[in-house]
Amino acid sequence: MQTNKPRDVQVLPIGTDTTVMRSRSWTRLRFEIEYALAKGTTANSYLIQGDKIALIDPPGETFTEIYLQALQQRFNIKDIDYVILGHVNPNRAATIKALLELAPQITFVCSNPGAINLRGALENQDLPILVKRGEETLDLGKGHNLQFIPTPNPRYPDQLCTYDPQTEILYSDKLFGAHICGDQVFDEGWETINEDRRYYFDCLMAPHARQIETTLDKLSDLPVRLYATGHGPLVRYGLIELTHAYRQWSQQQTSADTTVALIYASAYGNTATLAQAIARGITKAGVSVESINCEFADPEEIRNAVEKASGFVIGSPTLGGHAPTPVQTALGIVLSTATNNKLAGVFGSYGWSGEAVDLIEGKLKDAGYRFGFDTIRVKFKPNDTTLQLCEEAGTDFAQALKKAKKVRSQTVPASSVEQAVGRVVGSLCVLTAKQGGVSSGMLASWVSQASFNPPGLTIAVAKDRAVEPLTHSGNKFNLNILKEGNHLGLMKHFLKPFEPGQDRFAGVAAEEAENGSPLLTDALAYLECSVQTRMEAGDHWLVYATVENGKVLNQDGVTAVHHRKSGSHY
Repeated sequence: MQTNKPRDVQVLPIGTDTTVMRSRSWTRLRFEIEYALAKGTTANSYLIQGDKIALIDPPGETFTEIYLQALQQRFNIKDIDYVILGHVNPNRAATIKALLELAPQITFVCSNPGAINLRGALENQDLPILVKRGEETLDLGKGHNLQFIPTPNPRYPDQLCTYDPQTEILYSDKLFGAHICGDQVFDEGWETINEDRRYYFDCLMAPHARQIETTLDKLSDLPVRLYATGHGPLVRYGLIELTHAYRQWSQQQTSADTTVALIYASAYGNTATLAQAIARGITKAGVSVESINCEFADPEEIRNAVEKASGFVIGSPTLGGHAPTPVQTALGIVLSTATNNKLAGVFGSYGWSGEAVDLIEGKLKDAGYRFGFDTIRVKFKPNDTTLQLCEEAGTDFAQALKKAKKVRSQTVPASSVEQAVGRVVGSLCVLTAKQGGVSSGMLASWVSQASFNPPGLTIAVAKDRAVEPLTHSGNKFNLNILKEGNHLGLMKHFLKPFEPGQDRFAGVAAEEAENGSPLLTDALAYLECSVQTRMEAGDHWLVYATVENGKVLNQDGVTAVHHRKSGSHY
């Protein structure tokens, strides 16, 4: 990732009378989990110049100044008739306010929930707003008769896609994006960014898979040649494949046999960010999430989700020393609907006090519910370490549900195929990695050399491992190869269950290697590696990395190996 470039705005025509303005940053801007790959981002905005002019999706306050400068250099802002908003959040309010000061004639176009959010964010109930519910069009002239498709989900209940039949461009807002930054405007060589798109989907879309399937159905009849995304490269060359992938990834979630109801409200976005990280931990462990923003859900929706779920998690901010009314209503529905053999979890953010979280936790404890993780309380905005804790808590919650569903009454002998697969022997190693303030490690035995030139290896990493987010393309890690006769201590240490956010290296002899990752000094040898690519392989990721440095620490030692009796578990 490049970090020495200043933020800028890239301007390019993409269709008849249509221009993209890509506000770019090569560094990570926010702590939301979908930015965790730290590959930068683009905030894409669009200008359609018919007889009337529409500006689509101005960026957030990080880019306000450079965006308006670029806009004024190329266009007369006072000529803009409409500003179309795919969604409204407080971060975008600063740019919208600045636009209004320069062009008070603007009329806003958004969904009905978006109109409510916009008036609240600007503290102005008299804003000129055209509310689009899906039936009306907006004729800009020159053939640009825009259509609107509401595509709400719990995270973005106001999301609205815009379609221009003149250019066959779908302005897809959050859909089909990726958080990567570069000079490439379109998705030439789209296969190389599949991993980034999948990660973006897993973080933002997977908890709302049912709504995503509904959205795909709504969009399926439109003759689209380009997805004009809110973030990342515009989707032209891989459009069919990405649409199919969204359908497939959504179906993987909706077809899961275990579901968690994740119910929350969020005053300033912080609780929603925690919910997103917890959901990411649950879904990566193979359990489906039914995410419900109780500010916009009706009681029957909450009741149905809780009834069919194997467990539930409730999150709330604290406002004036209390939980918001929608959360209190949802809590009442949960207590009257969910049997107390269902697993529970509680989380929340607060500014000066956290009474709402304590209230929810107390009510659930009094009702006899078991908790899948220790209650999470976060003051103000979460950071990387907090999000790691939330993700690991979600994974622990999912694994507890899966464990409870297993039949323990009978031990089934390994089949002949499982016995044969189990005879594949692997070196015993510990993979260690660190990125920013987040570090982790895992015992690894599915390791193999993969190339001579450059020297490279493959490692299979289970999707639900805590270290998995640190093994994406571009990440660094160390492979610590264990010594036979001296491996049991380290093996037992990294096999034991860790609490969410717990330091994996407490009590372990380690130092920092040149690539910044922990180096275990009791290892036989170590390799400093850089992830080049990875491939989805069932319930694992197969990571290919090249070796950049390494050393044998004990010339007389022999590599420890792992012998298994079955290929169905480690």
